[in-house]
Amino acid sequence: MKILDVLYNFYGDFDFIEEKYNEKYEGILINIKEEQGYKRCRLAKRTPKKEGYFTVFWKKDQNNKNIPYTNEDLGNELIIVIIDNDKRGLFIIPNEVAIRKNILSTKDSNGKMSMRFYPPWCSNLNTTAQATQKWQLQYFREIKI
Repeated sequence: MKILDVLYNFYGDFDFIEEKYNEKYEGILINIKEEQGYKRCRLAKRTPKKEGYFTVFWKKDQNNKNIPYTNEDLGNELIIVIIDNDKRGLFIIPNEVAIRKNILSTKDSNGKMSMRFYPPWCSNLNTTAQATQKWQLQYFREIKI
């Protein structure tokens, strides 16, 4: 898994569990030794035709249908890992921000099952992507290699 090196570099020691779904995006749960609770992590992949990095986050319901996560599913944070040649970084989205940005399913929001992330080196973005990048960058941490 590519994301483990980046996560160990940033967090140090942690335990992890591979998720049953979202394996194409290296879905794992991590539990950092000194902290309580877990963090849900995903790799976001660069797409050839559109700026940004795409990832998914969903589970299956009792009918085997894909559905968005709820705040109970997320853990403390949603961590999106970006690895693009020599560029690396993490978007560390707290649970309350994921709720406010309608990423998680709540009684007031359907939530999302996929999303694009825009690190600072993404440019030539349309207006919607620029607005998304603006709030996302508050939660971005670049990882030096």
